[in-house]
Amino acid sequence: MAKVEFDDVSKVYDDGTGAVDRLDLEVDDGEFMVLVGPSGCGKTTALRMVAGLEEISGGIVRIGERVVNDLTPKNRDIAMVFQSYALYPHLSVRDNIAFPLKIARLARDEVRRRVDGAAAVLDLEPYLQRKPRALSGGQRQRVAMGRAIVREPKAFLMDEPLSNLDAKLRVQMRADIKKLQTDLGVTTIYVTHDQVEAMTMGDRVAVMRKGRLQQVAAPEELYEKPVNVFVAGFIGSPAMNVLQARIEGGAAVVGDARLPVPRLAAYEGRDVLLGIRPESFEDASLASAEHPRLRGHVELREALGSEVLVHFSTAGRIAATDDLLELADDLGDDRAAARATLVGRFSPKTRVREGETIEVALDPDALHFFEPSTGVTIAPR
Repeated sequence: MAKVEFDDVSKVYDDGTGAVDRLDLEVDDGEFMVLVGPSGCGKTTALRMVAGLEEISGGIVRIGERVVNDLTPKNRDIAMVFQSYALYPHLSVRDNIAFPLKIARLARDEVRRRVDGAAAVLDLEPYLQRKPRALSGGQRQRVAMGRAIVREPKAFLMDEPLSNLDAKLRVQMRADIKKLQTDLGVTTIYVTHDQVEAMTMGDRVAVMRKGRLQQVAAPEELYEKPVNVFVAGFIGSPAMNVLQARIEGGAAVVGDARLPVPRLAAYEGRDVLLGIRPESFEDASLASAEHPRLRGHVELREALGSEVLVHFSTAGRIAATDDLLELADDLGDDRAAARATLVGRFSPKTRVREGETIEVALDPDALHFFEPSTGVTIAPR
């Protein structure tokens, strides 16, 4: 095991395209670190620089105490798990797992010991004689994991390893990978576009945008205390609702609603961005009478059993900063700037129906505020 460190690391391609910009990040010994962000944010490039698959344009990458900038991939003592599994179709499961050990010319008894150990950990013992074509997607991914485990590396590098699996299997494999990493205690850097994977798997999560690190923190801190509107909008499913608001008379004015915010007196008379998580909304008929209200028109109702997602339009205006438009584009949502439609996570007891005009209560202690020009979080005083 070993710490992995990015020290002012950059990557600029020959055509001048900057993929990673002065990345400073420490992954502690035994930590499960997730790199997450929209497509093209630089997360995979950062991982490939650790692996030695991309040249480093500037800065230093360390694995343990060694600077590895000029080392070949095979000399970095890491193991990588790819999205594509990269299994040899003509080899059995046993031989696929054993392949890197045979290349390293380990003794036959040692190869068998390591392969049997990995197969036991990954529940692959019944499949050791099968070929990859006879396995399910989840089993193939476990074989790829086994091939990484047997190398007993200082660090695991995983590049979107679950993206080829169906939704149900991804949930199971998330749990399996996290448990495996905890049991083995191996330093792991895991790249994903899926923020649900990031939040459920990472000890810490590093959010990237356009090659730059935005915030690195435990999942709970990212969710509750985002440093800017980009992190706030990217982390969370459904995404945070972000509205234009103005502070007047100790309240945030949103359309025809006034939401008390006495601790933002310094912003009196100024515009702000107001962020509201879906779970901070509730059907007003089920909420405390003390909570402020918004009026809305129900556009869509999604009953999910344990909760109801209610999409409702209001008199307010959706914020449309560069950060939020980038997030909307990443999600394929071309309506984000055009319609003031919000999403609330209501109790399953709600009886609201599509087409109704309703009152929506919100938790005034769960509001987030951001500077319109920079997107930086405003800390209430």
